[in-house]
Amino acid sequence: MTNIHPTAVIDSNAELDSEVTVGPFCVIGPDVKLDKGVKLHSHVVVDGITSIGEGTEIFPFASIGTVPQDLKFGGERVELVIGKNNKIREHATMNPGTEGGGSITRVGDNGLFMIGTHVAHDCIIGNNVILANNATLAGHVELGDFAIVGGLSAVHQFVRIGEHAMIGGMSGVESDVIPYGSVTGERANLSGLNLIGLKRRGFAKADIHAIRATYKLLFGEGEGVLKERVSQIDEELKSVSAVKDILDFLTEETSRGFTTPSSQGD
Repeated sequence: MTNIHPTAVIDSNAELDSEVTVGPFCVIGPDVKLDKGVKLHSHVVVDGITSIGEGTEIFPFASIGTVPQDLKFGGERVELVIGKNNKIREHATMNPGTEGGGSITRVGDNGLFMIGTHVAHDCIIGNNVILANNATLAGHVELGDFAIVGGLSAVHQFVRIGEHAMIGGMSGVESDVIPYGSVTGERANLSGLNLIGLKRRGFAKADIHAIRATYKLLFGEGEGVLKERVSQIDEELKSVSAVKDILDFLTEETSRGFTTPSSQGD
C-alpha cells in the first residue's frame, strides 16, 4: 500500500482496500474495514467494528467507532456502518450501536458532517444529509434523506426527523419533525415547510402546492387534534407521494410525539 503514512498505527487484522489513503498519526483498530478510495487525513481514530464505504473522506481529529457514550454499555459486540462518499470533518464523532438499540449505528451515503458534529449510538442516518457545525444527535435518532440539521442544534434521543426536513440553527428538538418540515427555536416549534430545499431539489410546483395544502389542513386553525386531522385528508392529496410521506410518518408509532407550531398541540 503506497498511500499509508509511516507514522500511522494500523492493526494487522484491519481490512484496508489497496486504494485507501491513511495520513500521518492515524490509528486504525483490528475490526475496521475501509473500502476503496477512503481517505483519512492526519490524526483520525477509527476503532470498533466499523466499516466505511467507498470514497468517504475523514478529516483530522475525528473519532469514529469508539465505544458508545451509554452507561449501560457492557462491551458487547456492536457495529458502526458508514456508507459511501461521505465527508466527515474535523473533530466529528460517531459511535456504534448498543445491545438495547439493535447493536448498530448506520450512516447512509453522500452526507456532510461538519466540524464537531456527533452521531450517537443506534442512530439511523439517511442519504444526502447535512449536519452543520456542532450539530449533535442523541442516541436512537432517525434522520431521513436530505434532512439538514443547523449549526449548534441538539436532537433529543429517539426523535425521528423526516426526509427533506430543515432544523434551524441553535434549535433544541425534543419531538418528531414531519418530512419537508422546518423547525426553529430554543425548544423547537414547527415554523412551516422547507420550501427552499424543495425548490432546490426540483420538486414540481404541483407537489409543493399539495404539501402546503396538507400542512395547512394539519396545522392550521380548526378543530380536532393532529391524529384526527390526518384521517380527514382527502384522497386527491393522498395520491401525491410527498403527502403520503408526511401522513405515513404521522401514523407510525413514536415515543416522542410531534413537533408542531407553538399554537398547535398533538
